[in-house]
Order: sequence, then structure tokens, then C-alpha cells
Amino acid sequence: MKNITYMNWSTGKDSALALYHTLNHSNYSVGKLLTSINSHFDRVSMHGIRRELLDRQIQQISIPNETIELPQNPSMSDYDKIMQDTVVSLQSEGYTHSVFGDIFLEDLKKYREDKLAEVGITAFFPLWKRNTKELIKEFLSLGFKAIVVTVDASVLDESFLGREIDNHFLNDLPKTVDPCGENGEFHTFCFAGPIFKNLVEYKLGETVFRNYQSSNNDGDKNICEINSKGFWYLDLMPS
Repeated sequence: MKNITYMNWSTGKDSALALYHTLNHSNYSVGKLLTSINSHFDRVSMHGIRRELLDRQIQQISIPNETIELPQNPSMSDYDKIMQDTVVSLQSEGYTHSVFGDIFLEDLKKYREDKLAEVGITAFFPLWKRNTKELIKEFLSLGFKAIVVTVDASVLDESFLGREIDNHFLNDLPKTVDPCGENGEFHTFCFAGPIFKNLVEYKLGETVFRNYQSSNNDGDKNICEINSKGFWYLDLMPS
């Protein structure tokens, strides 16, 4: 009997490839996608994708999607509470496994596993520890297509926004940037590939720069450090 599974869906390339492998795995039956939404902006968290485009993407995948509605700037405790309530609800529906597109971030993997274990859900990472150069080549060879919608301004400039992931894009990446952007260097919107019935149509909108601040408290030294990080976003719109 297959494990009843939900997929943590971000709209990007790693989620798409992880979903592809899970759908083709004999041990898992994917019954639902789960997507975090910043309810203040009505956009997919981190990627900044409009809800309308997410809906169009889901239509072409033909798997039901559930959204997690997050406030504009949730604290970590607020985030954990919202996520736990969501997972408890999914567990009550019979879901036993949860899929992620993570590749090599050990701390993030452990965090996900520990939080899910609290409510009896098992995490599955179909891309884990794969070579990222091989993964992105596989992504392209399978016929997937994705466009860059977010870049970390500290490692990539605005010119990388709106570029489709292809060999030219990969060749232009600085050597210090992971080919899959696994360290958060860039995020994508996947609009075509073997998990889609048809192409997800979109058109390019404006680019926006946003700066985010976070604080780190050193309890021993009673010092609070303010860290600032900037990101470029490309607004995609339904076509």
C-alpha cells in the first residue's frame, strides 16, 4: 500500500522536480500540494508569485492545493504554531508523509524532520544529496522550464531576473553560486514540464527591490545585531 503523501509546493523548479520523482515512486501517493502564502501581499512566500499564477499552475498539475495563510512578518513561534496546526489537520485526514525539494541544507532538513515527527508525519526528500549540477541538467533534459523571479542582491544582480533556466543562464552564474540556488541565491517559477498538462502562460511585470532586516541577540554579551539583506523580485502576471 502506498504512503498517503502531501507535497510542500513553492512553485519553483526544485519543488517541480521533487514532485516528478515522488509521482513516479512506487511507495508514495500524492494527494495534495501545500503552499505558504503571505496573506498581506497575497503572494507565495519567498518567491513572490501572485496567487492567480499559483492557481493556474495547480490547474495544470491537477493535484488539489491547500494554502497556509501567513501574516506579513510572522515570528518564528507564530510560524511554528501555524505550521503545526496545518500538519495536525493533514495527519487527521490520513496523510503520513510529507515531501520537500531540499538538496543539501542539513539544518533545514533536521528542522523539518523534527517538527513533523512531533505529529507523526515522516519527511521524504527525493533530491537529497544529489549533485546540483546533475540535478539541473536532469531538470532541463526532462523538459521542465522555469523563469527566475527572485535573486539575492548580495550574490546576483538584477539582470538575472526574468531569465529562463537554460545552459546560457548556468554558464553565466558566478562560480560561487549553486546551480540550483540551494543557498537561496535565486528562486524560480516553473511553467512547463512533464508534471503539467499544458504550459502556464504568464507575462513579465515590474522589478522591485526589497530590503529585509533581522536581529540576532547574543544572550551572553547582551548584544543585538541587525542584519540587512536585499532581494530583487520580478512580478509575473497571468497572461
